[in-house]
Amino acid sequence: MAREGLFYESRGEAVKCLTCARECTIREGRRGLCGVRENRGGKLYLLTYGLISSCYVDPIEKKPLFHFWPGSYAYSIGTVGCNFKCKHCQNWHISQRSPEEVPMDSLPPEAAVKGAIGTGCKSIAYTYNEPIITLEYMLDTAKLARERGVLNVAVTNGYIRGRSLDAMAEAIDAANVDVKAFTDRFYKEVCGGASLEPVLRCVEELKRRNVHVEVTYLVIPGWNDSREEVREFSRWVVSDVGADTPVHFSRFFPNYKMLDREPTPIETLLEAKRIAEKEGCQFVYVGNVWSTDLESTRCPSCGTVVVRRVGYNIADVKLDESNSCLKCGESIPIVGRVMKSSRWPFWS
Repeated sequence: MAREGLFYESRGEAVKCLTCARECTIREGRRGLCGVRENRGGKLYLLTYGLISSCYVDPIEKKPLFHFWPGSYAYSIGTVGCNFKCKHCQNWHISQRSPEEVPMDSLPPEAAVKGAIGTGCKSIAYTYNEPIITLEYMLDTAKLARERGVLNVAVTNGYIRGRSLDAMAEAIDAANVDVKAFTDRFYKEVCGGASLEPVLRCVEELKRRNVHVEVTYLVIPGWNDSREEVREFSRWVVSDVGADTPVHFSRFFPNYKMLDREPTPIETLLEAKRIAEKEGCQFVYVGNVWSTDLESTRCPSCGTVVVRRVGYNIADVKLDESNSCLKCGESIPIVGRVMKSSRWPFWS
C-alpha cells in the first residue's frame, strides 16, 4: 500500500521530507523518524497508505472536542508510527512501532467514508497515532468524505508547517491540538528532540483558516505543571488563538517510559483551570477526571450550565437553535447542533 509522498525535495540520492516540521533528510533505503516514510530510489514513499491498526466509533467528546457537533459520533481511525517519541505516550503500542510490527487491515479512503456513513457518524477522526505522518491518506479520505457530507477531524500534535499545513488546513473541519507543554525543554527531552514553536504556529494558522480548534494540555507533575508555565500557556491562548478557544487540562497517569511520576493531583488540575480562567480563557475543561462539573459547558456571561455532560454523554442542553444561552441570550461558540442523550459505548 505504498504511495509516493506529496511533500519532499530530492537531495541527490537522499530526499528531504517536508511532511512534518522535523523535515528529515532520508538516505536511500532508509526511513524518517516516523518510521512510515521511506526513500526508494530517490523518491519518498508513505508505506501505510490505506492501512489501519485501529478503527472505532467514538463520541466526539472523546477526542476531546466539546464545541464541535457535541453528542455526535466520529468514525475514528489510526495507523502506526509518530513524528514524536514521547516518553509518556498512552498509545505507544502503535505510535512507537513500525508497520512490520503491528497487524493492520486495509481501509482505503472509499471504505473509510463508507464505514463512517454506515455507522451513522457525523465525522471521521484521524487519531490514535499522529495523523500528520499519513497526510496523503488523510487528504484523500477527507476529500471523499466532504463530497458525501461527512466532516473531518484531526487529533494531532500539530508538528507541521509550510505546504503540508496548508493542505491539512484545507482538508479538515476541526482539530484538537495537543500542546504538550510551553517550553522547548519539554519538547526536546520528553518528545524526542522536537520544539514548541511549530505547534503554536499550527494552532494559530488553523484558527486563522476558520478550522474549529480546541487545545489539550496534559498536566504532568514536575514537568509542565508550574503556575508560571500554565499562565504563559493561557495567555498565549487568549492573545494569539482566542479567548473562546476550548482548553482541556488533562490528568496524567504513568505510562510507557514515564513510570516515575504519580498521577496528577486533582488540586493541580483545578489550579490550572483557575489560572486559565483568570487569564481570560472562557471555556476551560478538566479531563481524565470523572466530574460532571469540570466537563460541562457554562455560559461565560451568566454562568448557566448550557451543556451538562456525564462522562461522554450529554444529559441536558439549555441552548436555543442558534446555540445561544436560554437564560441570557449569550451566543456560545459551538459548531453544529448539540445532540442530547448521546450514548456511549456505541453498542450499548
